[in-house]
Amino acid sequence: MEIKKASMAGTLESGDVQIMAAPNPGGGIEIELESDVKLQFGSAIEKTVREELARLSVEEAYIRLVDKGALDCVIRARLECAVCRCAGVSYDWTREDGGK
Repeated sequence: MEIKKASMAGTLESGDVQIMAAPNPGGGIEIELESDVKLQFGSAIEKTVREELARLSVEEAYIRLVDKGALDCVIRARLECAVCRCAGVSYDWTREDGGK
């Protein structure tokens, strides 16, 4: 998927993560993480983000996360939502396969 514009998903509520994604032409994947648990879980969060971006075939993006204690599944869901918005991809969230 190609990141065409900036977008955001998630909140700053406890247990959630706010993810902002934007184009990063020629810059590959750049991840910025703000989290109270960065020392303990920062590398695991970054690994999750990179795995999800690879699954979505995103090769160039700037990703900024403000983590408020989100579980792995929440990070994946918020990232997928932000990337779909950035790419202008319509996604049917009511279907397990996304309506693809």
